[in-house]
Amino acid sequence: MGLFKKKEKKELEPQYYLSPTHIEALNYKVYYMGKVEKILYFLAAFVVGAAVGYLFYGGIGKDAYGNATTTTHILNILIPFIVGVIAGKMFLPMRTKQILKKRRKQLSIQFRDMLDGITTSLGAGNNVMNSFHAVYDDLKIQYEEDAFILKELEILLSGIQSNFNIEDMLEDFGQRSGIDDIASFANVFKVCYRKGGNIQEVIQSTHGILSQKMEIKEEIETTIAGNKMDQMIMIILPIALVGIIKVMSPEFAANFVTATGLVATTIAVGLFIAAYYIGKIIMDIKV
Repeated sequence: MGLFKKKEKKELEPQYYLSPTHIEALNYKVYYMGKVEKILYFLAAFVVGAAVGYLFYGGIGKDAYGNATTTTHILNILIPFIVGVIAGKMFLPMRTKQILKKRRKQLSIQFRDMLDGITTSLGAGNNVMNSFHAVYDDLKIQYEEDAFILKELEILLSGIQSNFNIEDMLEDFGQRSGIDDIASFANVFKVCYRKGGNIQEVIQSTHGILSQKMEIKEEIETTIAGNKMDQMIMIILPIALVGIIKVMSPEFAANFVTATGLVATTIAVGLFIAAYYIGKIIMDIKV
């Protein structure tokens, strides 16, 4: 990737690159969980999945008098275990996507603040290099020291001090970010900077577009917040109802483990999962 060297990680896309000044540069397009993190998330999903599996399918194989048999005891362990493993395996990539989405959102907000500071500095008569130094000092007050944008500015300023082209450093940042707006800004900046274009106008324009898109996203998220809550209720409600029925009316709940009940339960669970994913796709509005 341009100026950056890959840190080997089998055949997967690396999570970090080495900058020309040997500073680790984060690849925002991928995220690999550590072993402990992966185990904790897997166990959390496993417990939930196993509990739901037992709730819906526990008690299969009882005799004609409603007494548990050896088959019942085996299935009461086997089915929750299988459902728990499936839940754990499905949750890990879902959680990874959530982390990546949150990370890119934070980076976008911080990048917008950086552009705001650079625009102000350029308007005060500073050149491009001094503006990046000034905005780094300003953002250190605004953000924690491990903020993404501060790490990126440290890489950028370190590269500038080592006589690497600022436009190439920004281009690599854009490629690693996985965010179209940052990549587009880097490309336009590169062309304008080399050909003597109006850098201040480019930065102001990018800042305006980015701010407008973020405002639209926030309005959309506010609008569909109620729908997301409804979706969560619809996810929890069927599980809660089945649990209440099994506790309050065991005789009626025995119908769940009959042949007809198992077929109906399996179809209902399939529709339930399909509805969740369809709803998630519908509410995942991209700007």
